[in-house]
Amino acid sequence: MGRICRFAVRGFILLYALALLLFLIGTFGWFGSPSGPLAGVFLAPLGLPWNLLLDWADDPLRAMLAAAAPLVNLAILKALCDRLNGTGS
Repeated sequence: MGRICRFAVRGFILLYALALLLFLIGTFGWFGSPSGPLAGVFLAPLGLPWNLLLDWADDPLRAMLAAAAPLVNLAILKALCDRLNGTGS
């Protein structure tokens, strides 16, 4: 079970890093990319369901919180893996 958990956590980190990079490229127009509203299309599913709870925030804050929402899922995944492997408290 430990190998599967390590693979899942590392895979999630890789997907999050790629989605965050694409979000930044699309938002700021880096490398000649046109900026547009779909910059976070790959980042949004990684942060579900937490980014659905961000209606209370203003737009700039909501974008930053939505970009950080996958970290909550990563923490949950890591905690579950630690618990399943018997390394958690």
